[in-house]
Amino acid sequence: MDIIIESTLKTIKKSRCLLEKLSNKDLCNPSIPPYYSSIGSHLRHILDFYECIFNTNSKGLIDLTARSRNKDVETNCEVAKNYLSSIIDKLKSSSFNMDDTVFVIDDLGLGKIEMQYTMGSLFSQANSHTIHHYAIINYILEGLNISFEDIDFGYNPTTPIVTTES
Repeated sequence: MDIIIESTLKTIKKSRCLLEKLSNKDLCNPSIPPYYSSIGSHLRHILDFYECIFNTNSKGLIDLTARSRNKDVETNCEVAKNYLSSIIDKLKSSSFNMDDTVFVIDDLGLGKIEMQYTMGSLFSQANSHTIHHYAIINYILEGLNISFEDIDFGYNPTTPIVTTES
């Protein structure tokens, strides 16, 4: 298995540990300022990104704006676990060549554009995107007073570790 897929699996599997800890009420709670988003909305967003990679359109394009946005994933832990399992299964059974060139549609704020990537760069972006959303989820967990014992959750491996000891 490719190291990029292995890294992706290591990162995304943290979602299962999180979902095992949460109730449906916790998953969809949007009460934490300043953005009032829920853990479920972030998890659904993460999984949709990966699903887009697997749903190449009829022109051979990967459209990152064509997300399913299934609200049940945001509100029901079992539905979210099933969606996560399907993404993990696809990642495990994938045979992508990370050097292959692909064309990706995304909206960077000024409308949809088409960009050239490699599969490796796309999966690398997906992994970093996941970690970024885990950081936001960590913030929400803190606000909801939910303890999640994973010191790496939401931290990019390149982030310097700051200790509070003097």
